[in-house]
Amino acid sequence: MPHFSLPFSDPVLVFTLVLLIILLAPLLLNRVRIPTIMGLLVAGALVGPFGLNLLLRDTSIILFGTVGLLYIMFLAGLEIDLNDFRKNQNRSLAFGAFTFFIPQTVGTLAGHYLLGFEWPSAILLASMFASHTLLTYPTASRMGLSKNEAVTITVGGTIITDTAALLVLAIIVGSTQGELNGAFWVRLTISFTIFLFIVLAIMPKIGAWFFRTGQGDGSSQYIFVLVIVFAAAFLAELAGVEAIIGAFLAGLALNRLIPHTSPLMNRIDFVGNTLFVPFFLISVGMLVDVRVLFQGTEALLVAVTMVIIAISCKWLAAFFTQKIFGYSALERTLIFGLSNSQAAATLAAVLVGFNLGLLNEAVLNGTIVMIMVTCLVSSLATESAGRKLAILESEQVLDVSVVPDRILVPIANPATIEHLMDLAIMIKNPKSPEPIYPLVVVKDDEDVQQRVAASYMMLEKAIKHASATETAVQVVSRVDLNVANGISRAIKELMITEVIIGWNAQINTQQRIFGSVLDHLLQTSRQMVLVTRLAYPINVTRRIIVVIPPNAEFETGFSRWLRTLTTLSKQAGARIIFYASSGAIERMEPTVEAAKPAVEAAYHLFTDWEDFLILAREVAEMDLLVVVSARPGSVSYNKYLDAIPRKLAQHFQSSSFVIIYPEQNAISPATGARPLGRNTTHISVGSPE
Repeated sequence: MPHFSLPFSDPVLVFTLVLLIILLAPLLLNRVRIPTIMGLLVAGALVGPFGLNLLLRDTSIILFGTVGLLYIMFLAGLEIDLNDFRKNQNRSLAFGAFTFFIPQTVGTLAGHYLLGFEWPSAILLASMFASHTLLTYPTASRMGLSKNEAVTITVGGTIITDTAALLVLAIIVGSTQGELNGAFWVRLTISFTIFLFIVLAIMPKIGAWFFRTGQGDGSSQYIFVLVIVFAAAFLAELAGVEAIIGAFLAGLALNRLIPHTSPLMNRIDFVGNTLFVPFFLISVGMLVDVRVLFQGTEALLVAVTMVIIAISCKWLAAFFTQKIFGYSALERTLIFGLSNSQAAATLAAVLVGFNLGLLNEAVLNGTIVMIMVTCLVSSLATESAGRKLAILESEQVLDVSVVPDRILVPIANPATIEHLMDLAIMIKNPKSPEPIYPLVVVKDDEDVQQRVAASYMMLEKAIKHASATETAVQVVSRVDLNVANGISRAIKELMITEVIIGWNAQINTQQRIFGSVLDHLLQTSRQMVLVTRLAYPINVTRRIIVVIPPNAEFETGFSRWLRTLTTLSKQAGARIIFYASSGAIERMEPTVEAAKPAVEAAYHLFTDWEDFLILAREVAEMDLLVVVSARPGSVSYNKYLDAIPRKLAQHFQSSSFVIIYPEQNAISPATGARPLGRNTTHISVGSPE
């Protein structure tokens, strides 16, 4: 029989009550315009030991709360745009310096001269003001602001100030235990260096191997990610720093391997923001004891002082950052909102200081009050500024030429469905509301019913895979006497802008460039066509090597395929390297450099298409080779382009590659496209993958 005395101890009842809080608290408090984060904090305070005493903050709550805290830091590292981070690293360093040194300096002086603490205690107290927790990061991420520059530099500054604050904690603890000597510094430096090497050098290689070899299903991939996160957190503790540093660096280590639009990223977001992060917020709320304000003037003075210093110093750090780098008032408020909440490192510092006798009970109680107030101010500021910024960004004028993305994915081979759908999801314009169209064409013959039934099974697989990313999918099936005609009809009926079609790279000299289906598609369509052979999952791509023919910059479809590749580069977190003529480079560079979020790109002059295979030396494992080709009769067409598929099939058998045929406006009145030339090299695949 379950035990109903207070506080509840039955594990089933405890878990049920926590889930009810996660479900109902945001719904009820949002009605009075209290942010979700505050709703969970308030709910934790109400049911905790200092409220209605329904739940104890026991080991189970602490366990899930710790997981939630590490999850927040991991998500911050995973969602940060590394290109923007590198581009703005100086700004992150500047903000990190402001948000550490201002509170550390003011807090130390106030602790010593105003509150009367000894210097070690005052320094430890100030480190609590210097650190902060990205408690409201999920709010900014939910509003689509995770790649906003203000958010990026705040995340970067957070890891700097938290690391510095936790190092201060380690130094103060070492000094009180008589260990602050040369051996202490050598041990800390060596252990921290080894930790960084394992997390940032070895773990990404393990992750790339795991995803490249296709180990396990989606559940196994999620468990693998959790193993990496908590292993990194544990290694951080072994190195002498807090686990949150390890979780953040684990996010950076896996950043390029988990695209933002992938099914795995969707699972990570869903589980964390649904369960683990709310658990952490509830566990923090359970620490709040408002009675401490009525336990004497000392507790009240300490609490008020701590709150004023914490809020004012973080605001000053955001203010100086805004003025120096020219951010708007809304971005300043967002930086302040993200960096003002105190929780993780603050709790670690106060508990350690209290146990060592450096901080008294008044500081412990004042810390709880400070956590509650700063979390309230932080959530309100982030919610308000974030909503206004999101509205401003959504109202920006869009280039209508790039908004409509109607991507068709003809499917013939069940084994290639996931690779093709992943590519479609990653190149799709994030601002386009259009779905992706998986297509199966069934030949109209005596076995048509069996073929139709089999096609639905393939389409269900495509739907299941895309739905894991919350990407809209509209399946299409056609019954036609000819597969090529069925694809062409679907392109016209659905007003498709891009076609992604697989190729098995099988060569047959009896037919044209690829085979009857692909050749017919290129002849009868004017849309952009991506002929693909993906040897490994697209998310493990390290570099995208793009080879561009002369005069490609004058093609009608130039802007579309360039935008497609920059989108792919952003989603895959891969560096993009262009080999092109000087004219194409001059046209591309301003567009690529202006991309938001930033794209890491390099440009090399290349004109020797007769010696195309020289590029084989530049293509490494896990590189994606992209060749921009052209239909016969177009501005950039040259006969050597017809030989490219043969060379790719023969000399790049272990590589992933894509051949892009840009969209065309001018088509032949008779055939709907300019016919292929007589000098075409013959390569056959029979049918698309």
